[in-house]
Amino acid sequence: MRSAGVLVTSLALLVGAGVAAPALAAPAPARVPVADGHDSYFPEDGNRGIDVQRYKIADAYDFASGRLSGTTTLTVTATQALSVFDLDLLLPVSAVSVDGQSAAFSKPDAHELRITPPSPIGRGQDFKVTVTYAGAPGDLCWQGECDWLADRHEVVTMNEPHMAAWWFPADDTPADAAKMDISITVPADDQVIANGRQISRTVDAGLATTRWKARDPMAPYLAFFAAGHFTVSKGRSHGLPWLVAVSDQLSTVDRNSALRLMRKTPSIVSWLSQRLGRYPFETVGGLTTKLDPGFALENQTRPTYPMLDDEQTVTVVHELAHQWFGDSVRLAKWRDVWLNEGFATFLEWYWTETHGGPPAEEHLLDDYAQLSGSFWRTRVDDPGAAHLWDTAVYERGAMALQALRTRVGDKVFWRILRGWAATRAGKTGTTAQFEKYAAKVAHQHLAGFFNAWVHHRTRPAMTAANGLAPAE
Repeated sequence: MRSAGVLVTSLALLVGAGVAAPALAAPAPARVPVADGHDSYFPEDGNRGIDVQRYKIADAYDFASGRLSGTTTLTVTATQALSVFDLDLLLPVSAVSVDGQSAAFSKPDAHELRITPPSPIGRGQDFKVTVTYAGAPGDLCWQGECDWLADRHEVVTMNEPHMAAWWFPADDTPADAAKMDISITVPADDQVIANGRQISRTVDAGLATTRWKARDPMAPYLAFFAAGHFTVSKGRSHGLPWLVAVSDQLSTVDRNSALRLMRKTPSIVSWLSQRLGRYPFETVGGLTTKLDPGFALENQTRPTYPMLDDEQTVTVVHELAHQWFGDSVRLAKWRDVWLNEGFATFLEWYWTETHGGPPAEEHLLDDYAQLSGSFWRTRVDDPGAAHLWDTAVYERGAMALQALRTRVGDKVFWRILRGWAATRAGKTGTTAQFEKYAAKVAHQHLAGFFNAWVHHRTRPAMTAANGLAPAE
């Protein structure tokens, strides 16, 4: 989720927690090589010819000055012969090495770090790049994005489609997932929360370095850290470790309310696992910040939230649904973001349906009757870079799924969603691949259906073929 307008998805009912069910973590998926290529929406993102396997990030942050300094080592596979390659980083750079040897580098623009290795790198060769950098991320903006979120007491690195470039060098495309090893140094009386599991915390001369590691590869924008003072709650539910944290900068009333909401996380994951299959990662959780991002975000294993009251359960459902759709099954291109947002929004509707609210079918028909204008002029599978977070991407995407449910029947529909999550786990997915998979499972020709709901810029006709009228 990445829009203030859909922080609590429009028209959704806010209801309570669900019934727990087993939610065991899945085995680590096999590494799938990333395909080279730029994203047409963000042509400066990523670099042709590299596939990052691992990031080892070691950053230090000073709250008083807002200065961040660090060194990141990337383990990379060359997917083509390289005499030069780029990484995405906004911070000033002081040194670069490749396999331990000093490398020439330049900053052709604010966003690009261009690296010339000491000798050419052959296709298929593994190599390590170490980048040293320092600066004030809060002073940095790029193409209208000023993504650093911090005050003198707290910092949280949460945003999309870009966030990594403000705190570590990356191949910043969702298609290139890599393992994350994150160490953050801050004053010893502060805490650090990040993705995965905490490995260690060491204190020296009034500073503490906290290390977190995530077992499963993730897209760079899904990596995060938060530093400050937090109330932490953790445990184990059906074999799955969970950890949630809430900012101590909140009032006592707000902190307790947010903590009650965050503690619903394990039961919501269990409910989602019943519908979607095994939870895809090794741990789960959430973090509520006192800062005001205006949105929640599906950071892998530990979504981040603004202050929400304990009745806003559907927002947590949305972000946890993304752990399957958006984090495990990743985007190949940003144009297909409805595969993330439409799916997570539909699961809000289904949560509401199964927890005392109206059925998702009613939501579909109400939207169909009430929404007009630009809503129907948005092409869901290609909304444009400026419209990735428009309501139409979320709502019309969810409508398409509920209409598919009506068209193929409940049993087949859930077989499609579970199978898509399982067969694409740890891989990228595209709209075309989803359409092909749905048609195969349903044993139906669905091209006309998807044309009406996803590809065309008009309101679908009220027909059974479009999932909008009972079959005769």
